[in-house]
Amino acid sequence: MDSLSDCAIASAPIAAGGPNAVLRDLGRQPYEPVWRAMQAFTDSRDEATPDELWLVEHDPVFTLGQAGKPEHVLMPGDIPVIHVDRGGQVTYHGPGQIVLYPLLDLRRLKVGVKDYVCRIEQAMIDTLADWNILAVRRDGAPGVYVNDAKIGALGIRVRRGCTFHGLAFNIAMDLSPFHRINPCGYAGLQVTSMADLGGPSGLDAVKPALVAHVAEQFGLSITTSAVAPVGIR
Repeated sequence: MDSLSDCAIASAPIAAGGPNAVLRDLGRQPYEPVWRAMQAFTDSRDEATPDELWLVEHDPVFTLGQAGKPEHVLMPGDIPVIHVDRGGQVTYHGPGQIVLYPLLDLRRLKVGVKDYVCRIEQAMIDTLADWNILAVRRDGAPGVYVNDAKIGALGIRVRRGCTFHGLAFNIAMDLSPFHRINPCGYAGLQVTSMADLGGPSGLDAVKPALVAHVAEQFGLSITTSAVAPVGIR
């Protein structure tokens, strides 16, 4: 499944009424405690554990994936750089960006890893379409793009068939920290946000739409919980 046409076929929504997934909105959080919490959740879950979706807005941080090359971190300055256990190169998280961590059992959903990536991309594409913003994929460069500028990034890990890490979706944020890195390992890659494209100026308008489209892609039934994961305030 390497072509855009294959991705389009694979990401037809799964029939509704599937497994329950617990949605937790963690609010504004530093990166590392959330990372450790999703590692712990993934390590401790079994075949009966309900899937979860974690929404979060991170404090400023650069994260560098397992195979990430330090030369793509140009001038981090006062923003910390954390080496993490996801795929991909370097990216930036900060205020005004929705980060969504889908903690899904792909075996239970009968979804392959490449199909999973396609479906996460499609959820962002469909969310942007709700605001009449046309977004596309790029062959060989995971993520979502508008007019050649990246608006949604992916960095995932699958352990024992279960996903962690996830997506970063630029809504209304200061994009200047992206100039301190080669985003996703591409020198000169332009980035954009929904607000810059005439979309919402806040995260609250977009979160329900994004969650709904993710749920649609995987056929999930969503239950909201106000209880934070272990290790998160």
